Amino acid sequence: MKNKKFLASVFLLIIASTFFITGCEKVPAGYVGVKVYLLGSSKGVDSEELGVGRYWVGINEELYLYPTFTKTYVWTADYQEDSETNESIDIQTKEGLTVNADVGIQFRVEPDKANVLFQTYRRGIDEITDSVLRTAVRDVLNRLASSMTSDMIYGQGRVELIEKSTEAVKQEFAAKGIIVERLYWIGTMRLPEKVKQALDAKIEQIQKAEQRENELREAVAQAKIEKAKAEGTANQIRLESQQLTPLMIQKMWIEKWDGRLPQQMLGDKSTILVPFNK
Repeated sequence: MKNKKFLASVFLLIIASTFFITGCEKVPAGYVGVKVYLLGSSKGVDSEELGVGRYWVGINEELYLYPTFTKTYVWTADYQEDSETNESIDIQTKEGLTVNADVGIQFRVEPDKANVLFQTYRRGIDEITDSVLRTAVRDVLNRLASSMTSDMIYGQGRVELIEKSTEAVKQEFAAKGIIVERLYWIGTMRLPEKVKQALDAKIEQIQKAEQRENELREAVAQAKIEKAKAEGTANQIRLESQQLTPLMIQKMWIEKWDGRLPQQMLGDKSTILVPFNK
């Protein structure tokens, strides 16, 4: 009888321990937890964020985890990335042309606003990323692109577009607990083939024109240098010729004299000519 009671006690202890262990959930490093009560008078969100550690989560409770480290996600047409569906973003230009692009985002959750984040969207971080963030990024890109032509977006304007979109998304989510660090393009944008060929040809012509303009500038600059050198040489010669006085000519003659006296024979006598100074 005692053995049966002992075995029963052990069995109940095992069940209780198993129930306790399986009821514990972990908030790992780099995350903050939010406990949500599903039923009863305390239904709703816990008043405090949960730091790293293990916590008892009952049948009536759920634990949501939000990253406090920088999380990177890409919305792309490549099924080999984070999603098995095409998550790339369509952007409408000023002409009504559709430009398709892969966009990446880097963000994190502000630890002391995790409750605000859950109360705002009632979703986990993956659902927020897939729907809320993506929708916001798509809307901002389209709003800003509506005043830009396709060649601007496809060319030099793409940098301006993504930078302005980053600032707009940052402001939208700052008060809700998500710190957006940056948005960025992944690869090149996708355009209808004919449009892409036309834009590529236009860009090539612009680049060639800029190259010719640079070459012309260099040629003009080199011509100015050569002209300056020639004018400098002419000025130097003119200056030197102006300074050749009779005294300087005599000095130059003496400096070049080799020391031999010039002689002239007159009959049977020699006449010696000696240079002299006036």
